[in-house]
Amino acid sequence: MKALLPLLLALPLSSARAPLATRGAPEPKYPVAAIPAALREGAHAVLRADDEVVTVKSAGRLVQTVHRVVTVLDAGGDAFGRIRVDYDALNAIGYLRGAVYDADGRLLHQLRAAEIHDQGVGDAGGSLMTDVRVRYADLRQPQAPYTVEFDYEVVSDNTLFYPSWQPQDEEGLAVQSATLRVSTPSALPLRYQERQWPAGAPAQHTTAGGQEQYAWALAGCPALDEEDDAPPLADTAPAVALAPGAFEVQGHAGSAATWQALGQWNYELNAGRAVLPPALVAKVAELIKDAPDPRVRVARLYGLLQGSTRYISVQLGLGGWQTFPASAVAANGYGDCKALSNYAMALLATAGVPAYVALVGAGSGHADLRADFPSSQFNHAILCVPLAKAGRPDTLWLECTSQTEALGYMGGFTGNRHALLLTPQGGKVVATPRYRCADNRRERRIDLYLDAQGAATATARTLRTGQEQDLYAQLLHELSPADQKAYVAERLRLATFTLNKFALAATAGPGLPGVVETLALALPGYAPPSGKRVFLTPNLLSRLPALPAQVGPRQAPLWLPRASLQADTVRLHLPAGFQPETLPAPVQLATAYGTYSARYQTLPDGTVQYVRRLELPRLRLPAAAYAGYVDFRRKISAADRAQVVLLKTDA
Repeated sequence: MKALLPLLLALPLSSARAPLATRGAPEPKYPVAAIPAALREGAHAVLRADDEVVTVKSAGRLVQTVHRVVTVLDAGGDAFGRIRVDYDALNAIGYLRGAVYDADGRLLHQLRAAEIHDQGVGDAGGSLMTDVRVRYADLRQPQAPYTVEFDYEVVSDNTLFYPSWQPQDEEGLAVQSATLRVSTPSALPLRYQERQWPAGAPAQHTTAGGQEQYAWALAGCPALDEEDDAPPLADTAPAVALAPGAFEVQGHAGSAATWQALGQWNYELNAGRAVLPPALVAKVAELIKDAPDPRVRVARLYGLLQGSTRYISVQLGLGGWQTFPASAVAANGYGDCKALSNYAMALLATAGVPAYVALVGAGSGHADLRADFPSSQFNHAILCVPLAKAGRPDTLWLECTSQTEALGYMGGFTGNRHALLLTPQGGKVVATPRYRCADNRRERRIDLYLDAQGAATATARTLRTGQEQDLYAQLLHELSPADQKAYVAERLRLATFTLNKFALAATAGPGLPGVVETLALALPGYAPPSGKRVFLTPNLLSRLPALPAQVGPRQAPLWLPRASLQADTVRLHLPAGFQPETLPAPVQLATAYGTYSARYQTLPDGTVQYVRRLELPRLRLPAAAYAGYVDFRRKISAADRAQVVLLKTDA
């Protein structure tokens, strides 16, 4: 859904321009020598100009023009030599032009109409109904440096979305000059939010002739590096977000001034579309006739949904926000995220269980909802089922597009964030499930058998739950067993091994979903004897690497977006004639970044047991905290590599 499901083919947005040169010998433009040396340092490309103008014509129309000039300094910046502009039934491209210049600013080539390609847009899975098309052009040159200049205009009849502006949106891109200007009728006041904005660069605001004019400018911004364990650049580089107060989409007027109003528009747009055919109503009644417990009813109907529908994205005009009727999903067996959520809501209503569609920004890399700036920040729809347990709220959340997801589980795709609940009273910002350390567990038990020559075999059973199992659940449902085995084998950090047995299986029962992985390994030469002694590291599969030291001052906050708990038990079975001579000292670390412990002991049967536990919470700390985190990781890495010393006792 347009606005509710992002395109998976997102390349850098760009295009268009008015004529760039006259006949004859045009004057040089944008020579590389004119770029200040400080902006070239550490940069793959320099944004020479990014001049964007947004003109709000009415509650239902706006025009965006962009003039963008980028100097590509080396091959690492070549992506900026291309341009892409999406369009659809509600967004028309007025023009798209471009030119490319050499290092001295001499015109090399002006983009011809025949070089602008136009094609439809499909998604990675091929399940897409869309009117979205793309125009794109490629002005990359075989040798850098060179400069590309693009201009484009988009006329939009979809004012639910105003363009947002973040000139420095890529690593290695410096900004020489960038401006944003917005013009809007005084009757349609602009709503905006400055994010990560530099002090001393306020917006310029003037009023004249019934129009409000706003202007922002950035200049002289050195290239940014995406530092380790840092928020994405979208959360650290300067940006201005724009949003409407009043808007209109294909005759449907609404307001985004408050969450309540924006939710009301979405709710009313889809009202009356949750009616099921009589035959399906009867089927639901039969399915739940012996299930008075609402949670059991939800579970059965969620199973019905998963077993009888499939996901298909719909991005056709207003269909980006207005759902297929539930009757259409019942007849066809497919729908997009909002249609399947609406259909599930209709099933539950028939069973006497109220539920509400919720809009959410989905994806592990999607920023959480900015609750202080009401606007359409969503790309997905899910279903919220408010229940009660022992007199207390016990809300269930349903991912209605998945045929395999466990009941109530949101995971890294839609968990740990906020959503907009669509109710008859309007929109309400609510929290989706939070997954903490105890939820995101990885518990591993290894039995390691060593022979007198230093070869070893090992069996490992690993249980992953919550977000720790997300990837493995995907492998389990989407890959063949052979491909699962190959994927895991390629990622085992072992010098020499043979993976003799491998299996993945989903856990059964209530609670968070889990996946159990079982391995059988042959490890030739794992711990060869050195005289009478053998030196070996019991931590076979869970070693956490140290982090590189920070080069220069840290700029970004420390950001650890996912909590986790790792618990490892390794039992080392010794060959005859060997006994432990030295066991590593226990390690206990308790810091603001998490806790870690490791301990060793000899058991009564002569085996050596190693127990490790690492707990990492979700964190966002100031940049100054990064040095302490590096030290924490260094100590963990050293402890994970600690060795047991075995002594051969029979001469």
